[in-house]
Amino acid sequence: MAERTSHRAAPEHTHPDDVPVLAALAALADPVRIQLVRELAGSPEWSRSCGGFDVPVGKAALSHHFAVLRGAGLVEQRDAGPKRVNRLRRAEFDARFPGLLALVLRAEPADGI
Repeated sequence: MAERTSHRAAPEHTHPDDVPVLAALAALADPVRIQLVRELAGSPEWSRSCGGFDVPVGKAALSHHFAVLRGAGLVEQRDAGPKRVNRLRRAEFDARFPGLLALVLRAEPADGI
C-alpha cells in the first residue's frame, strides 16, 4: 500500500516592502488576526502550528485569516511534516512600517482592538 503524502501547495508570501499601508492596517483591523499576531509575538519562531491557536473560528476561517496576514507581510509559514508552522515577520514588517507592530502589540484588548 502506498504511503499517503500531503500535496497541498506551499503558502505564498508577500514581502512587507510590497505591502501598501492600507493593506497592513486592514490586516491588523480584525480581532482574530490581532490575537494571532500577539500570540505569535510571544512565541519562538516556527513553534506554533496553525491548529495551536485558541481562536473562535473554524478551520476555513482560520486559513483565511492566515492568508490575509501572509498577504500583509506579517506572517511567514512553512510545512513541517503534517503541520504548517508560523513565524511573525517582525523585523521585516518593522523595517517597512516602523512602530506599527509595537503599537498593536502594546495595545490592550480593551482598547477596542
